[in-house]
Amino acid sequence: MLIISITDAAADSDAIARAADIVRGGGVVAYATDTLYGLAVDPRSDAAVARLFAVKGRDEGEPIPLIAASLEQARAVGAFGDTELRLAHSFWPGPLTIVVPALPGLSSRVLAGGKTVAVRVPAHEIARTLAGALDHAVTSTSANRSGVAPPTSVAEIGPALASGLDAIVDSGPAPGGPPSTIVKVVGARVELVRAGAIAWDRVLESLE
Repeated sequence: MLIISITDAAADSDAIARAADIVRGGGVVAYATDTLYGLAVDPRSDAAVARLFAVKGRDEGEPIPLIAASLEQARAVGAFGDTELRLAHSFWPGPLTIVVPALPGLSSRVLAGGKTVAVRVPAHEIARTLAGALDHAVTSTSANRSGVAPPTSVAEIGPALASGLDAIVDSGPAPGGPPSTIVKVVGARVELVRAGAIAWDRVLESLE
C-alpha cells in the first residue's frame, strides 16, 4: 500500500494527481475530509464500488455518499431543485449532505439500487482537490470496517481495512466530531435523514 503525504493542495498537486490516477484505475484510496477520513473510489465503476463494499465489510443494500469539488461537479451527478440549490449555497463547502435524484452515469451499486444520490462539497481543500483531479465526484464513506469507529487520522485506520487499500493520502488529522448532516427535499418540505455536524435548526432557518 502506498502512503502519499500531502500538506498543501497547491504545492502537492502532483501527489494528488497520483492519488486521483489510482482512483481512476479502480483503486481504493483513504483521504481526509472536513469531518473524518473517508474512502474514495470512482462511483461510476461497478468493480470499484464492489471493492469498496468488500473493504468495509458493508451491506450492499446501503448507498454510498459522494463528495464533489464544487457545486458544478455535484450537479453533474444529481438533479438539484431550487431548495437544494439554496441549501448548497448556504452550507457548502461544509458538512451538509443533500440527497438528490441521481443522474445517469453512476454505478447502480453506489446507489444501492435506488434512484437518489447523497452528495456534498466538503470544507477541506485536499478532499475537494482530489475530486477535482479526478474530474468527477468520489465516494466518501468513512474509512473503517463496518461496526468500527471511524478514524480521524491515518494512525487510527485499522489494519484490517488498510490491507485492502491501494493508497492513503496522509494530510494530517481530520477535525473529527459528528459526521455530516444529511437532508432530503420531499415535495415542499425538507426532511432530516441523519443528524450531524450542522444543527437541524440552522438548516430550517436558512430556508426562511
